[in-house]
Amino acid sequence: MAVLTIAKAINEGLRAALAGNPKTLLIGEDIGELGGVYRVTDGLKREFGESRVVDSPLAESGIIGTAIGMALRGYRPVCEIQFDGFVFPGFNQITTQLAKLHTRSDGMLSAPVVIRIPYGGGIGSVEHHSESPEALFAHTAGLRIITPSNPQDAYWMIQQAIDCADPVIVFEPKRRYWLKGEVDMTAPSGDPFTAHLLTHGSDATIVAYGPLVPVALAAAKVAEQDGRSVEVIDLRSISPIDFDTVTESVERTGRLVIAHEAPTFAGIGGEIAARISERAFLSLEAPVIRVGGFHMPYPIAKVEDQYLPDIDRILEALDRSFAY
Repeated sequence: MAVLTIAKAINEGLRAALAGNPKTLLIGEDIGELGGVYRVTDGLKREFGESRVVDSPLAESGIIGTAIGMALRGYRPVCEIQFDGFVFPGFNQITTQLAKLHTRSDGMLSAPVVIRIPYGGGIGSVEHHSESPEALFAHTAGLRIITPSNPQDAYWMIQQAIDCADPVIVFEPKRRYWLKGEVDMTAPSGDPFTAHLLTHGSDATIVAYGPLVPVALAAAKVAEQDGRSVEVIDLRSISPIDFDTVTESVERTGRLVIAHEAPTFAGIGGEIAARISERAFLSLEAPVIRVGGFHMPYPIAKVEDQYLPDIDRILEALDRSFAY
């Protein structure tokens, strides 16, 4: 059992994937000598060479387009997008080409491309560096989207994404890169497209993913001091969404709060709220309540703490739920 940060766990997962399959390669801006902006690929070029860890030009569309071509030739390319807001020059390649190749070819072609995207705020950066665009990709059929919240998941989910025959986007919570935890390198975390129930409770359910999972867990602990028993679910997969695990929890607790950093307007939380309202309507004791960012461009660093959901906002949502 090793103790790693999320960044180091991804690094070790990439190292294992590169060592295990000579067709696996990494491509991205400054990922070689520099090791990436967050040093997630540090040391991999020295170990595997410049033909396996490729420094690309500053052109996200070119990165994705090249990876699609390589995947069609039997490779397992892993693309790094340097920051969340930089992905949009490659958005056309991802949504109109990569996501549709399997269906367009009537199943004859597969494009096992992995796209790593550091996302979310909390690092003191401005727009294009602190955004949460996951809902824009989740709306596109043909893409799988996962997001780890701890080092154990980070180590295994990146490898499982590379092994998947479908295109997978891995949203990495950049403000949690330095979060430490135990990693069992002999025992996978299970199916990456299923949710994990982290705490058991009887009074309410909190669903979160990525960077907000630690916040949800902290809110549940505070709620426990007030005599409220709260279940916390780490969604882990944004597309597909494990609605069964969420439904089973809500049928036990009767209340649901959904928390994510992205704006609540047209966000992942809205889809979960709609599905649970359909599937567990008779179990709900209160409306489903969403906690998220505001419908505005990401703010300047000195006020981002007011933008990002925190423990108090989740607890306030729980209070509103229990008021019904």
